[in-house]
Amino acid sequence: MIQRQQSLWLLLSTVCAFLSYKFPFYAGQLKEGKYEEMDGASNFFLLILTGASLLLSLITIFLYKERKKQLQFAIGGAVLALVIVILYITGISKYQQGSVSITCLFAFAILAGYIMAARGIWKDEKLVKSLDKLR
Repeated sequence: MIQRQQSLWLLLSTVCAFLSYKFPFYAGQLKEGKYEEMDGASNFFLLILTGASLLLSLITIFLYKERKKQLQFAIGGAVLALVIVILYITGISKYQQGSVSITCLFAFAILAGYIMAARGIWKDEKLVKSLDKLR
């Protein structure tokens, strides 16, 4: 399970989803004049979607015996991570001024982890199909 590279990519997605709860994506002054940091727990939708992404990546790691289902879950996770990034970017409009934090890379690493895992699963599936042709 862990020796497969896609399991490591999914583990990266899990860790980055957890860290996005703790570290901000964007920090600045709201239009009301209050200072706030936007992280995975600052918005209800971000909280739910980040938690779903965390659980989905954990579940996907343990589906290593069912590659087709694992590939579907990894693609679904990539779509979910893309929605999370879009929510972060649209959430920046609430701020009057501020700056993007370096820890915003966690949100992008979730997406990259899912994409790289799906790529690895696809390569495994192609390898198994080619070996089945030789029998």
